[in-house]
Amino acid sequence: MTSSNAAVTADSQAARIFEWRRGFNTIYLIHLGVQLGLFKALAERPGATARQLAEQLGLQVPYVERWCMTAYGMALLEAQEEGYALAQFYDSILAAPSHPRYLGGYVQLGTEVAAGDFIHCLEAFRTGKYVPFQGRGDAFNLAVASATWGLQVLTAKKILPELPGLSQRLAQGGSVLEIGCGTGNCLVQIGKSFPAARVVGVDIDAQSLATAQQHIAAAGLSERVEAKRSDLAQLPMASFDAVVMVEVLHEIGVDIRPQVVRDAARALKPGGWMVIVDETYPSTLEQARQPEFMFPLHTGFEELLWGNVIPTREEQETLLRGAGFNGPIDRSLIGEGFTLLATKKPE
Repeated sequence: MTSSNAAVTADSQAARIFEWRRGFNTIYLIHLGVQLGLFKALAERPGATARQLAEQLGLQVPYVERWCMTAYGMALLEAQEEGYALAQFYDSILAAPSHPRYLGGYVQLGTEVAAGDFIHCLEAFRTGKYVPFQGRGDAFNLAVASATWGLQVLTAKKILPELPGLSQRLAQGGSVLEIGCGTGNCLVQIGKSFPAARVVGVDIDAQSLATAQQHIAAAGLSERVEAKRSDLAQLPMASFDAVVMVEVLHEIGVDIRPQVVRDAARALKPGGWMVIVDETYPSTLEQARQPEFMFPLHTGFEELLWGNVIPTREEQETLLRGAGFNGPIDRSLIGEGFTLLATKKPE
């Protein structure tokens, strides 16, 4: 498939490179703003000057002045009297880690993880070697958890409560299974959203599970919520009212995905919900240039060194049908390019 555009010139193509290069710098500028506390300080003290910010945070004035001027130029900041203030909505997006819209963690996943991975991609392209998601350590696990925080909150507070009949089941002491629970943020949010439900998370990464258990205990939910290493095939049959996977399906090896989805179906009670929040890879070249596929397209490239393969729509639906989900599969787009899949196990 080829395309042509008479309006395209060498200068316009070069301008795209310059734009992307400025985007690279802007991402690192955001990274510094998050790490140094500049966004947080401006959220708490709108109108502060660069000098005031530097003095408050113990930073060098010339560096903060340059950061502020550049952030203003990129429309991250606005001018306010003699100082600066965050542009609209960036208080929640970049200065409030507990807010569902917070994206500081996503930016840091790029600067602290992807940047290093891309260096090793030179070798990986020649050898095919990759470093899987599991076993990368606490810093990596926490970076991923922060990057997916908004999806976890959305799943617990909006997606699950809106599934027909599920809230009633959970209010009567039902149960939820999360596959690939990671550091436990979603488990805790589900536990808080459904105070009568039992919530179980399984994962294969020991460090993530240890962190999850700490988060559960800190939230005072240990009596109803647990995170453990478990073979899905060993879980009691037909014991859960919902099975949830948040940004996990594409991290499961292609060769074992069918069995994982079959085991998930086996663990569901009749009429229980299978909920998958993930990404959908383009099936065609035409889709690769459509806006809704931009995010999964780039995720697929960014996670090459993790060994992750994002499934297409056809592959997602084949997995669900192969596991016995023969009813309607509800599909919707979330945010910049996440896919929500929800389907019920036959009664």
